[in-house]
Amino acid sequence: MDTKKRTHVVVSEELVEEIDRLSGKRKRSWFITKAVIKEIQRLNFLNAVKETAGAWDDKDHPEFKKGVESWVRNLREEDEKRLKEIL
Repeated sequence: MDTKKRTHVVVSEELVEEIDRLSGKRKRSWFITKAVIKEIQRLNFLNAVKETAGAWDDKDHPEFKKGVESWVRNLREEDEKRLKEIL
């Protein structure tokens, strides 16, 4: 992993106890790092969704008019038909 840097973080005693219970006292940093990475990924995803809102134009994708589920179902049915023809 990247270079490490020590930092001071203040959290409630209850939170430390819960972290210790879940990960063990010797793995606090690992646990907190994983939790922070996961939250950063979630927030980056939400920001990307907000930034790209409205970028999709329904007229450019008429195949989804009946919904994505219907489109996927049709693709699968076509694949099954082709497979039966081949076999």
